[in-house]
Amino acid sequence: MPLRHLALTPDALVMIDTIARTGSFAAAARELGKVPSALTYSVRQLEDALDVLLFDRRSRQAQLTAAGQELLEEGRRLLVEMDAVANRVRRVASGWEAQLTVVIDDIIDRTTVYELCEAFYALDPHGKASPGAGGPGTRLRVSTEVMAGTWEALTSGQADLAIGVGLGMTPPPGVAMDKLGELPFVFVVAPHHPLAAIDGPVSESELLRHRAVAVADSARRLDPMTVNLLPGQDVFTVSSMAEKVEAIARGIGCGYVAEPWARQALADGRLVTRRPQRTPQQGPLSYAWRCPMGPRGTRKPPGGLALQWWLAQLASAKTRQALLGAAH
Repeated sequence: MPLRHLALTPDALVMIDTIARTGSFAAAARELGKVPSALTYSVRQLEDALDVLLFDRRSRQAQLTAAGQELLEEGRRLLVEMDAVANRVRRVASGWEAQLTVVIDDIIDRTTVYELCEAFYALDPHGKASPGAGGPGTRLRVSTEVMAGTWEALTSGQADLAIGVGLGMTPPPGVAMDKLGELPFVFVVAPHHPLAAIDGPVSESELLRHRAVAVADSARRLDPMTVNLLPGQDVFTVSSMAEKVEAIARGIGCGYVAEPWARQALADGRLVTRRPQRTPQQGPLSYAWRCPMGPRGTRKPPGGLALQWWLAQLASAKTRQALLGAAH
């Protein structure tokens, strides 16, 4: 008796599907190019291997049993998955990566990232992709990190492309980098916060009297970064820029926030800006990607077509501005 998993071949699943669809062994045999006796024998072999009855022999029609119906439904699903795997393999052979991992810093505009993902999945380079099939066949994986954690994800090999790298990171061999742009920050407090009553510049001594809200660096191996905090200042730490805005709006603390993230709360009156005497520490953001190395340490162009597509989008000034939260 054959092993059960060996009996469940694609041909066997197609056979069950054809019998169920045509309604009789005779019609299925004609469609499959077999004689009815051979088809009946194949069905009995499958039933023996699975130790179940797939068809009710009391019926004049090819009536599935409950077990047969389950096999039909699962078999159809498996056939679709096998076809999808075959398509992905074919697409990888044509230059599209099996998977592309993109890490974005928490400060990057999510709407623009998802618009890029939608555009990527809408690609149909082979002219055969069905809706929802994944465009060129590359599986996208998007993750979010904070500050040094974004850089760490790329340099440790966990990501192929990092968007939102900042504060003077130097690319090691095998990593290329280009400028994304400047992101303005504003110092904000809640309208009922004590600092809101100060009209002029806020001194460092005054800031030290109040709790700051900070987003935790997500780096696990690299030294975490601390930005725009005063030594000895009380700090309330959260995990994202959205949480930082919420905490400040509730009066829990104060701090610098990327202007696009504070824009709506400022418009709603939930936040107000103030001007500290101290100049905030900030700099241009970049995007970086892994690339093969050529002779004598030279960088080769990225080989995968999926990464090439993303880099082509990032070459657009309009896309870079949108990722930084510029108004559409």
